[in-house]
Amino acid sequence: MEESRQKEEFLALISEHQDLIRKVAAMYYKNQADQEDAFQEILVNLWKAYPTFRGESKITTWMYRVALNTVISGFRKASNRVHRNRSDVNISDELIKPDREQVSSDDIDVLYQSIDRLTDIEKAVIMLYMEEKTYDDIAEIMGMTRTNVGVKINRIKKKLQKLYKELANGY
Repeated sequence: MEESRQKEEFLALISEHQDLIRKVAAMYYKNQADQEDAFQEILVNLWKAYPTFRGESKITTWMYRVALNTVISGFRKASNRVHRNRSDVNISDELIKPDREQVSSDDIDVLYQSIDRLTDIEKAVIMLYMEEKTYDDIAEIMGMTRTNVGVKINRIKKKLQKLYKELANGY
């Protein structure tokens, strides 16, 4: 009886938060089949870890942690980079957290190509930042201090600025 209730709770949780899992998979994999494989692997790891979730953090924080650990430790992708001749755009909160009317879809495409060139950890941090997670939430999910999160985000923004310029100018 307990296992049946646990299974129903888990399925409801996945139904409610599957977009979170899909976002993590899409951040690391561009190919739909690879995204689906990553999604399934994340589900398996969430199911295995679900009995140990004690509610000491938000459920979404725990899910991000399991999902990111799954893709970072278990999956590596081959990069398929597309270079475009683009104008300079400042990597700032306006681009990373865009107001869709102010930023072109081409600029966003180049931003995501730039993000593809980050390390796995950098991708995870910037993805959470783009999801408007607080520094405290990012620190808990990533297992680092709040101060370290702030430093990493600033360094990642600078790195993205450089990568974006390289892609925009066709290097």
